[in-house]
Amino acid sequence: MTRLSYEEYLRKFHTLTYKNVGVSMLPLLKQGRDSFTVREVKQGESCKLWDVVLYKRGTDQYVLHRIIKVYEDFYDILGDNCIGIESGIPKIDVIGVMTDFAHKGKQYKTDDIRYRLYVWLWCRPYKLRIFLKKIRMRLQSVLRKKREK
Repeated sequence: MTRLSYEEYLRKFHTLTYKNVGVSMLPLLKQGRDSFTVREVKQGESCKLWDVVLYKRGTDQYVLHRIIKVYEDFYDILGDNCIGIESGIPKIDVIGVMTDFAHKGKQYKTDDIRYRLYVWLWCRPYKLRIFLKKIRMRLQSVLRKKREK
């Protein structure tokens, strides 16, 4: 029995529900607790600003991150808990867009007002969030070096 790739699975069943892996989408999705559902992105379809998309990075890595800028043929993408923007992700690499998710045992759709509020308060000010996170990381580094002396 052959295992389907995510692309093949989405082409066949049109949606995919999966458990989150990693910390890049915190605080929205926590590994071991939360799950998400993506629907297939049709060829030629363009996703929207702030959509969470599943895309293929390289040959074998799949990533679930958020679109922070839309261009004609590509996107800039960032995880909700990341400081490094991935620029120039080709639209053809995006295979799914999140439609709903389970967070702390409750199911939410991406058009839910509570989710939209999260996007407005947490995701839209991503430049400020990145700046503050870098300051925090720098302070932690300085404090760690002081303790080692």
